[in-house]
Amino acid sequence: MTSAILLTGGTGTLGRLVAPRLLASGAALRILSRQPQPAGAAAGGVAGEGVEYVTGDLTTGEGAAAAVAGADVIVHCAGTSKGDDVKTRHLVDAAAAAGKAHFVYISVVGADRTPVVSGLDRAMFGYVAAKRASEEIVAGSGLPWTTLRATQFHELTLTTARAMARMPVLPAPSGFRIQPIAAVEVADRLAELALAEPAGLVAEMGGPRTYDMKDLLRGYLKATGRRRPVMPMRLPGKAAAAFRAGANLTPDHAVGQQTWEEFLAAGRRPPGAPQTRP
Repeated sequence: MTSAILLTGGTGTLGRLVAPRLLASGAALRILSRQPQPAGAAAGGVAGEGVEYVTGDLTTGEGAAAAVAGADVIVHCAGTSKGDDVKTRHLVDAAAAAGKAHFVYISVVGADRTPVVSGLDRAMFGYVAAKRASEEIVAGSGLPWTTLRATQFHELTLTTARAMARMPVLPAPSGFRIQPIAAVEVADRLAELALAEPAGLVAEMGGPRTYDMKDLLRGYLKATGRRRPVMPMRLPGKAAAAFRAGANLTPDHAVGQQTWEEFLAAGRRPPGAPQTRP
């Protein structure tokens, strides 16, 4: 029997890679978007045949009920730097009212180990707190669910490095380490989980290597032929202390294959995503 799958964030870094994998399974795919999509729009580079686009705004909950109607599986990839928990609440409430769809959520490694207790913590690490709150919303929803935690994507790390390289001096949070992973590898796993039975909180996914933040930035500068000084900067707060202690790392689950150096050397995003220059 063909599953009906709702995908949020289907045009984002991860969602655009998950979409073609779900389509390849024979699923009927519905993609929730804040903006109306033209007829025949492509999902993740895959022709739009078999894809239905629906419009809604998870920040307000508008359109959520219509989006989840008839869905057997909901894959929630929509995410921003803040407010993820509000969006998750609106989607979960709509899904719970509609039935018992399998709810699949992508979270971040360290969501359960990073205390965000002050205004300063929230300003810098609010996204982690929102992910943790979303995990709790999903787990307490009464829906069958699966949550996967992953480390930072190469693609998002690249975006950060690019922005920092515009400055004359690159500030590197001292003591911070990062374990970047290819988004396409996470997409493979998330699609696999979406097509399987609900599994609760599954094993984390991390990249193959761990880097000091300063070394990761220097690697980017070298790969792009730039010269900039990298200045260590100690961040205050309990959340930053947790990151220095490795809360955002998962060395026992270093299952990723593509290294940061290989990603930069490729000079583009992984297959299925738009090409980009480092």
